[in-house]
Amino acid sequence: MTTNKTVLEAKNIKKTFSEGDLAVDVLKGIDFKVEAGEQIAIIGASGSGKSTLMHILGGLDTPSSGDVFLNGISLVNASDSSRCALRNRYMGFIYQFHHLLPEFSALENVAMPLLIRGEKTAVSRDSAEDILDKVGLKHRLKHKPGELSGGERQRVAIARALVTNPKCVLADEPTGNLDKKNEEEVYRIMLELNQTMQTSFIMVTHEMALAEKMDRIITIEDGFFKED
Repeated sequence: MTTNKTVLEAKNIKKTFSEGDLAVDVLKGIDFKVEAGEQIAIIGASGSGKSTLMHILGGLDTPSSGDVFLNGISLVNASDSSRCALRNRYMGFIYQFHHLLPEFSALENVAMPLLIRGEKTAVSRDSAEDILDKVGLKHRLKHKPGELSGGERQRVAIARALVTNPKCVLADEPTGNLDKKNEEEVYRIMLELNQTMQTSFIMVTHEMALAEKMDRIITIEDGFFKED
């Protein structure tokens, strides 16, 4: 259930990649809003611009034109330091590959975004332990990524994305490397946290069965959105 509060908005996003005399228009005018608590699946053929769009929505790349507003604040016009602060405060990221730091424990990996924000170590560790408990990994706090299964590592990545209590989470093929059982478990956890924390999820996925569980399905085709 949403609260009709816009947390992320894309306005006429265009992206052109140029190399020499060659220019490729990947995104040709993307407009959409994400409300609090919404779950949105983004699908499309390989090379259609899904990951490019996710990088722009997350402030990791800039559009050729257009703007992205996170909690009402422009990412395009923000300074690099302000953009980083906005991402840390309002946004979480989950990738196909977990990108956990191998030398740190699950607890330390999850606490990292809060430590970067400047939270006290004790507060960061308590928050990390709480969210790891929510994803069913309280018994794995001290384990390093190499000591965890693929499904457990992805649950740690989800906990890391949610430990800051973000407004919105961008998930790029978050179940792409998991078997069916772990895929369903990861989605169950995401849905539960979506409902209890009112966090919005935008997920790029090739799995139609997973996409059909979301509130909305948006297809990128020929540089434009087509909503089902």
